[in-house]
Amino acid sequence: MTVTTIPKVPLPLLNKARLRRFFRWLKSPQVILSLIMLAVMFYMVIIPLYRMLITTITFSENDLRYAPGAVVGQFTLFHWLRMLTSKIAVIMTFQPLLHSLTISFGATTLAFVIGGTMAWMVVRTDMPGRKIINILAVVPYIMPSWTIAMAWKVLFNNGTAGGVPGVLMFLTGTAPPDWIAFGPLPIIISSALHYYTFYFLFVSAALMSIDSSLEEAAELAGASRGRILRKITFPLVIPALLSGFIMTFSKTMGTFGGPNVLGVPVSYYTMSTMLRSNTTVLAFGDAFVLAIILILFSMTTVTVNQKIVGTRKSYETIGGRGFMAQKTKLRESKYILTAITVTFQIIIAVLPLLLLIMSTLMLRSGSYSFDNLSLVHWIGESNVNINSGEPGVLLNPAIWKGAWNSIKLALYTAFFTALLGVILGYAIVKGRGTKLGKIVEQLAFVPYVIPGIAFGAVYISMFTKSVGPIPPLYGTFLLLVIVSVAKHIPYSSRSGVSAMLQVGRELEEAAAVAGANAWRRFWRIIFPLTSAGFVSGFLLTFITTMRELSLIILLVTPSTAVLASMTMRYIENGNEQQANAVIILLITIVLIGNFIISRFRGGSLKKGLGA
Repeated sequence: MTVTTIPKVPLPLLNKARLRRFFRWLKSPQVILSLIMLAVMFYMVIIPLYRMLITTITFSENDLRYAPGAVVGQFTLFHWLRMLTSKIAVIMTFQPLLHSLTISFGATTLAFVIGGTMAWMVVRTDMPGRKIINILAVVPYIMPSWTIAMAWKVLFNNGTAGGVPGVLMFLTGTAPPDWIAFGPLPIIISSALHYYTFYFLFVSAALMSIDSSLEEAAELAGASRGRILRKITFPLVIPALLSGFIMTFSKTMGTFGGPNVLGVPVSYYTMSTMLRSNTTVLAFGDAFVLAIILILFSMTTVTVNQKIVGTRKSYETIGGRGFMAQKTKLRESKYILTAITVTFQIIIAVLPLLLLIMSTLMLRSGSYSFDNLSLVHWIGESNVNINSGEPGVLLNPAIWKGAWNSIKLALYTAFFTALLGVILGYAIVKGRGTKLGKIVEQLAFVPYVIPGIAFGAVYISMFTKSVGPIPPLYGTFLLLVIVSVAKHIPYSSRSGVSAMLQVGRELEEAAAVAGANAWRRFWRIIFPLTSAGFVSGFLLTFITTMRELSLIILLVTPSTAVLASMTMRYIENGNEQQANAVIILLITIVLIGNFIISRFRGGSLKKGLGA
């Protein structure tokens, strides 16, 4: 028997072959883009988180007020012990944490009831007027999150926490009880009415894919409507419900506007308002401890969500046997339910704006009679007795500067975020299955689990000092752009991945055969084909950035103020009518921007939210 021996390849030649393969891999477009995005994400996310953690375990110059004799830069657990075990820990940490959890769970539950019920009626019944209900459901998301809170204060203010009587007290002469005017209940309601959009969109999409033959089979077997809902419909939409829970809970946990308007006046502090209070007095170490706790709670929530979804073998609702969506007949009650739903949505979308507009047309706050009507808060000249001497909103140079800052910030953020989304989508999809692709995708997701105000705190720790050749950016407009882009990367990357998955490989392969290099293929083929996703991501980011407050409240200065931050400054200075006028101006600009941007390639806010 003849034994054939395979000649051994010399080790130097083998190493050279491996090196050539490595360089070919390294020069591939998706790898280059992945490495660039990895470096960008590392700089924008990981380094700031590291700097924030370091601040909590070292002494700074501002800490010498509380710890005389401390050495600046020395390792210490002072901040953690102070915020978790000292006598002030209950007031500074645990009570605000309990308040935040109360508001978050309460708002999430109420948003689920409103959004889930509305989604079921629109998708699973023969209710008429579904198109207008779909449109109205998105309107609250366009408004700043604290709009309903401000309208609540205009309606129910009882003077307990200062200020003037609200509309209800003016008309009836009876002051609403404190638990209605301020505190957890109004914060929960105003937050739920703003964020129920998430539940409505997610649950609607899930219900559309459920084959109603499953429910009909259970009905034929004698199951009641309630049992079918509990045992079939509800379990199949669990992923959608959990998505709504994560979005609503995390947003409410880190929101600042509503708790600042309806909580701070009665000393009902949440984690976000307490974090802001600490940064105001330059207690950054204490503030960052609260920020890290917020981040840990958010990460825990996301992890639990993934575990729950992972325990089920399948959530499949679409198979290969055909699809049937039988709608429940509402019979004679369908028009009544439609009227109730539309009226409810109009009240949420229109009544807050009407209340705010009405308050801006009153010369003296607290009086809502016709003889008090005036346009002084809009076009009035400077008067020391009105609005601290500032002219009306439309004649105020500072407000127009803030409006321009808001528009610039939204445009820059939307453009760079949407562009990064397309690039990330390309890198992730082309590198799918590789370790590098997974790392890029997971790193792009990190800002998603960090509440807005905590993310803003991260950037204080990063840019109050120079980072290598980069000078301190705190107080600059560029810092607002960077933090806004970084925070919105998870949404743009999801939109980019969704758009990129729709582009067939053969198109790029044909261009490669024709001699087009990688960059030409990307800009001439890939980017045009995914431009609809770019526009949708641009629109969603533009609207979100225009009304963003929690993310930037810790970073704005008088020179970089935007409309959202100016409303809070006016509220805190007692100029609530001027603040309400600024909110109306902000919403008007958002609606105009939404209309203009959505004209391009069919972009829409609903598509962006759905991505």
